[in-house]
Amino acid sequence: MTMKKQPQRTCMGCNEKKDKKELIRIVKNNQNEINIDKTGKLEGRGAYICDDIKCLEKVIKSKRLEKVFEMKISEEIYENLRGVILGK
Repeated sequence: MTMKKQPQRTCMGCNEKKDKKELIRIVKNNQNEINIDKTGKLEGRGAYICDDIKCLEKVIKSKRLEKVFEMKISEEIYENLRGVILGK
C-alpha cells in the first residue's frame, strides 16, 4: 500500500516546509475576518504557522501576517494564536 502524500505547507515563522496537518492554519475570509482554522476547511486565503511559540513571535515581530493578508492584525488574533499554541 502506498501512503498518500501529505500536502506540504510552509510556516511563516521559520519558513520550513511541513505536513499541512502539523501546522496551524490562519484564514482571512471575504469579510476580511481572520480566523484560526482548526479543521483546515474554512473558506478564504490561508496562511500557516508551526505549532510553536517561537514561530508565532517571529511572525508578530516581522508583521508577516499583516503583509500576507494586506491588513492590520489585531492583538486579539495574536492572543488567540498564543492560546492555541500554548494549549490554553
